[in-house]
Amino acid sequence: MIRVASIGECMLELALGTTPSAPARFGFGGDTLNTAVYLARALAGRQATVSYVTALGDDPFSTEMIAAWEAEGVDTGAVARIADALPGLYLIRTDAAGERAFYYWRESAAARRMLDDGRDLALAERLRDYDLVYLSGITLGVLHDERRRKLMRLLESLAGSGTRVAFDTNFRPRLWPDPELARRAWRTVAAVAATALPSLDDERALFGDASTAAVADRWLGWGVAEVVVKDGPRPCLVADAGGRTAVAPEPVRDVVDTTAAGDSFNGGYLAARLLGAAPAAAAAEGHRVAARVIGARGAIVPRDATDS
Repeated sequence: MIRVASIGECMLELALGTTPSAPARFGFGGDTLNTAVYLARALAGRQATVSYVTALGDDPFSTEMIAAWEAEGVDTGAVARIADALPGLYLIRTDAAGERAFYYWRESAAARRMLDDGRDLALAERLRDYDLVYLSGITLGVLHDERRRKLMRLLESLAGSGTRVAFDTNFRPRLWPDPELARRAWRTVAAVAATALPSLDDERALFGDASTAAVADRWLGWGVAEVVVKDGPRPCLVADAGGRTAVAPEPVRDVVDTTAAGDSFNGGYLAARLLGAAPAAAAAEGHRVAARVIGARGAIVPRDATDS
């Protein structure tokens, strides 16, 4: 049995049209949830459990979110339901030129309390036998101060019992009042992570890196055994003790929506590694999944789009 958990925040999404009279679309979104869905799809039909770890409210929107995740094969047994709490909300406004602007309401989101009231200790026990735990820089960013320290203690406990920790940087400046806090958090996660999945753009913003090789050098130097540096439509760099390999993405004729390109790559990559693929082959699978996702609209595309 393969057991995987993804830890993070999923928010309600309200997407406005390009004109005041255009209908708005209501849904949900979150980087770690996207990866959990693509992991669940890749591992479907096998003896595998993909769990999502977060906190939601006891409101009808939270109930609908859970039902949608379960329909995707994601286990929601580790989702805390907090009375009188609500999920975070973000709004997308798209102008006539197609440029998108994002507005967030997340300061009181239930996800910030996912480790409160002893839930961190319960999760340490629940996830103790899991093969892999995945999180992102957004997971760290929404958990401030002591809550972030609780998460780090949880990860240390899991890594100490043999669970692999995988980390995607996903740096969002608005979540970090001081970039130095993010730099310290990355270094702290590196002490327990077996796999790092950074993006060159994120690392350039935080550390000034000029190349994927520079990013790989730092993460390997921090002691992470396996590093995959993503670089948008350009080849990713796979680096470990065995050497370095650039893996080119599949060509995409029509890019429709790049939302969740990195999240879906992570899902394809991690699933392939869990099934025994070598890192370079897993990166090729990650590119394959991402190519299907960016060829359709939305973060979570129809199942048949990723099966082709």
